[in-house]
Amino acid sequence: MEAWIWSATLRALAFGTPILLAGLGEIYAERSGVVNLGVEGMMALGALAAFAAAQLSGEPFLGVLAGTAAAAAAALVFALTSITLRANQYVAGLALTMLGIGLAGLLGKPYEGTPLANTLPESWFIVAALLLASILWFFLQHTYWGLLLRSCGENPETADAMGINVYAVRYSAVIFGGVMAGLAGAFLSLAYRPSWADGITSGLGWIAVALAIFSAWHPLKAVAAAFLFGALYHLSYRLQAYVSPEFLKAMPYLFVVVVLSLSALRRGPSGAPEALGTPYVRGERR
Repeated sequence: MEAWIWSATLRALAFGTPILLAGLGEIYAERSGVVNLGVEGMMALGALAAFAAAQLSGEPFLGVLAGTAAAAAAALVFALTSITLRANQYVAGLALTMLGIGLAGLLGKPYEGTPLANTLPESWFIVAALLLASILWFFLQHTYWGLLLRSCGENPETADAMGINVYAVRYSAVIFGGVMAGLAGAFLSLAYRPSWADGITSGLGWIAVALAIFSAWHPLKAVAAAFLFGALYHLSYRLQAYVSPEFLKAMPYLFVVVVLSLSALRRGPSGAPEALGTPYVRGERR
């Protein structure tokens, strides 16, 4: 029994790691006032770039760098569209998801079914995710730069009046979110299932977006939430002999819907940044 519990815990940690990594990046971006619904697309691009680079070079660490760089480049395009051009953030994010998934599926066809020779241990990513959650919490809550970022998400007009470059802060936050999504994708293709397959992200990017809301934009709460989702994923495989596989596969997503619905009904302040999703125009009052 103890061995089963230990094994289930380890698998929950592994399942939850990509959700946590991508979710932390989304929390960081949203605390600056920008909603990026393109996490799924950035994860797919990151997973493909990481696998392709690792396969061609034989060095999985180069794969990690390539995965984070590819997702960061996609995030930069989103930032240009939503921050500089002030396009609707939700529409731009959805477009990024569709573009990222489609592009990764098209470019990844030569790598379908090819196993990766040199892989990375899952434990490295798990430890990195936990450390990053702690660092990000400390940065946001206990540093001057974290205060600047949060002020851009709460009241960008006041932040601008204080001499803070709101655009630069939001750009950096969105790109960091892309790096984290790319790291999550690299985990999937280099460690979790060291291969490439179209649809490798399996909707985890959407759960990462929901994680930001479920955790009330708090990095440490995101740790518990991510591994709860990871436990649900693991449970969906364990119970396939007793419950309909279709229902079990949908269970983590159904749980997300239930959680977000309950969050919407919750009274009192939600913890969301005041200017979340609102493009900032210098000199223009909201």
